[in-house]
Amino acid sequence: MGFVPNSMLIMARDPDLLAAFAQLSAIIIVRPGRVDPGLKALVMYVVSRSAGCQYCVAHTANLAAMRAIPVRKVEQVWLYETSPEFTEAERSVLRFAQAAGQVPNAVTEAHFADLRRHFDEDQIIEIVAVIAFFGFLNRWNDTLATSLEPIPRDFAERHLGATGWTLGKHTGGTVADRASRRDVPLKTRIFLWLLKHWGPKPRQG
Repeated sequence: MGFVPNSMLIMARDPDLLAAFAQLSAIIIVRPGRVDPGLKALVMYVVSRSAGCQYCVAHTANLAAMRAIPVRKVEQVWLYETSPEFTEAERSVLRFAQAAGQVPNAVTEAHFADLRRHFDEDQIIEIVAVIAFFGFLNRWNDTLATSLEPIPRDFAERHLGATGWTLGKHTGGTVADRASRRDVPLKTRIFLWLLKHWGPKPRQG
């Protein structure tokens, strides 16, 4: 993404948590899989929006654009049922993600049956892993009101405002944000620096 997210700076208060999160993130978000990386980013976006985390919505919409999803398509994600930008396979998986992001979880066997028309079992597990991973991130960032960084904020303000996105409480200045920038152990600061400069980068297509 070109920057270290504030969510990770907060986690840096517990280096073991940050290391475990970074490893899981690399496997679920960065590692090449059997599901198109752009589609996975759209799944992240829809599940985050369904869960109501504006911080994650901005991040994942920006990530989708970084992964070569046309901006017009990102702008129309919440119209996936009717927009000609989306295929039936994409509608199926985004419908699944929207249901999974709700509380209580609204996924039914009908959702799985619909998914199986387009994806095999291994791909479905990959999709569920993405959704479950963002269950953690949605709760983390919405609870802590993590301040939104300039790059995803700019993207969201330019492209998501028409569909109801607002910055809300992610303006910065929370106790968690202020605390994350002091007393971070040296080994953690080095880890974050290495992650920023040499860590795995999102695929572009």
